[in-house]
Amino acid sequence: MSNKRDRRVNIIGAGLSGLSAAVTLAKMGAACNLISSQPSERAQSVLAEGGINAALDTMGEHDTTAEHFSDTMKGGCYLESETAVRNLTENAPGIVSWLFRLGTPFQSENGNLILRNFGGQKKKRTAYAKSSTGKMIMTALIDETRKYEAQGLITRYPHHEMTDMKVRNGKLISVAVRDNYTGEFISFSGCTILCTGGLNGFFEGMTTGTSQNTGNAAAIAFSAGAELANLEFIQYHPTTVGISGKRMLVSEAARGEGSRLFIMKDGKPYYFMEEKYPELGNLMPRDVVSREMFFVTHDPFFSGSVMLDMTALSDAVWNNKLSDLRAELISYLDCDPKNEPVAVSPGIHFFMGGLHVNDRHETNIEGLFAAGEAACIYHGANRLGGNSMLGAVFGGKTAAEAAAQRAASMHETENAPEPASEKYEYFPADSGLSDRIKQILFDGLGIVREGKILSETADKLREIYEDTALNAADKKRAALALAMAESALARKESRGAHYRSDYPETSEKFHSRTVAKMVSGKPEIRFEPLENKEENE
Repeated sequence: MSNKRDRRVNIIGAGLSGLSAAVTLAKMGAACNLISSQPSERAQSVLAEGGINAALDTMGEHDTTAEHFSDTMKGGCYLESETAVRNLTENAPGIVSWLFRLGTPFQSENGNLILRNFGGQKKKRTAYAKSSTGKMIMTALIDETRKYEAQGLITRYPHHEMTDMKVRNGKLISVAVRDNYTGEFISFSGCTILCTGGLNGFFEGMTTGTSQNTGNAAAIAFSAGAELANLEFIQYHPTTVGISGKRMLVSEAARGEGSRLFIMKDGKPYYFMEEKYPELGNLMPRDVVSREMFFVTHDPFFSGSVMLDMTALSDAVWNNKLSDLRAELISYLDCDPKNEPVAVSPGIHFFMGGLHVNDRHETNIEGLFAAGEAACIYHGANRLGGNSMLGAVFGGKTAAEAAAQRAASMHETENAPEPASEKYEYFPADSGLSDRIKQILFDGLGIVREGKILSETADKLREIYEDTALNAADKKRAALALAMAESALARKESRGAHYRSDYPETSEKFHSRTVAKMVSGKPEIRFEPLENKEENE
């Protein structure tokens, strides 16, 4: 096993948050190791479609960062950090303008960005590059990263996977990384930022995301003592379609341009979202739309699937804004959305919960940071569309600044590498067990939940976790899965993406984030109160 001994910051993950962190460090003159299981071109971030939010007010609607802040807090049911969200929304215009200057081909006219409507927001504030925004931003950031690689400030370790984490007295000592080509282990000491994405691997085949986001890094950190928060909040995107091995996203951009959801009632299309929510209609927050879709498809008064009708969109919209979405639907479904409605259903899309971080993206383990979908900070109980890429880029930047400050103050003893004789073992997750955990979680943590089923879900996962035959990797994954179920069981209310049929109302008693931590070898859940002024204004 090799050792890397310097004050470089280690970044695990090379998607939007990882690249943002790497570029931020390089611009500060600080070196970093950029470690990822896949090259950036295959990161989850490449799949992001709809856009990135910023109150640029280029559409003459008098939009402000204060309104962006208010919409974000309301959309997340006030479970976010008010200070963090204010920092995010106030910095959003600068972030998007910077990405535009880097070469992201956002739709623009006479140098001004064109913004579109997105769910949960009354103003046009979503910048976009047709419906391939993530791919375009990633391309710009990859090019910027290569500039600093050439200067030696960024050292890439692609096809490397984090397999272990050493923590002593509440401080991160090192992370173990395995070269998936050679099988060699490398121990990286010093500050580390986890930019490893969401927990898609716990629901493989049921999400719009890549299964390369295994959730292993979060499970390793959790078992090492890191706190995770809001694990019960799992966003179901209302408009997805099933393809081989996953759910394919039909971007919210389609509804932003005027597409309509309907279900058949008495032989006629019934536009249920427009009937029930006349102000925002099909652009209500995603948790609301998904829940309403669940209700109408389980109501005997309605028949068939929920359909997304895009046939009224103009040729200009298809050619200039949604051409890539149309091409995907034709390719995968043999269906031209310009000519016929598409059957859609909710699919798991985003994890609001993750590593519990403060406004500087520090975890409870000294020297360990997290950003992007790996962290719980900006989205509360439900994420607004267009805020994920913003949170990833801004979060990566914020985490990098904090990590650089921490790295510069480290004592030599804190940065010492693990002994060369340290032995690491590689235990790949058991695919059969992973499938079993996946199904248990999916059955319990659906769009509508109920206490009895959640209790049974937790019991099944606890039985798996207590199995003495589990290898180290499966033990850690089972612990995190159990924490997800117990977080949902503990929250006896409905809020955002967490809807319980036995507790259908929102309760002020639970105006708190859930925090999960391993205590004496078992996951424990506590509630951490929040005080946000915005809710009472």
